[in-house]
Amino acid sequence: QVQLVESGGGLVQAGESLRLSCAASGRTISSYGMGWFRQAPGKDREFVARISYSSYYTYYADSVKGRFTISRDNAKNTVYLQMNRMKPEDTAVYYCAADKGSVGSYYLSTNYDYWGQGTQVTVSS
Repeated sequence: QVQLVESGGGLVQAGESLRLSCAASGRTISSYGMGWFRQAPGKDREFVARISYSSYYTYYADSVKGRFTISRDNAKNTVYLQMNRMKPEDTAVYYCAADKGSVGSYYLSTNYDYWGQGTQVTVSS
């Protein structure tokens, strides 16, 4: 079993940056694909970014491409999401998720086996 804990959320102004962290415990996540999702009030949870176990592959939603960067440190069992040039529409609860090895589409939340509790990110205009 893997436990995921997100941190780093908060309130920022448009144009500013935040760095989210996702610390895993229970077992190593070095062989897992890892993703970030977000959910705004009244909206469905949506894919944000994904990183392969080796960090060789990364994928981003079009809405964050060029502004957000996902990375991981397997030695620390931690995944990060660097968010730059933030916009009010980035306001949401951000969730970290671990994929043990699904064969489906990486952007589907159903492909992920473990989830964190989420961290609130609010961007004011």
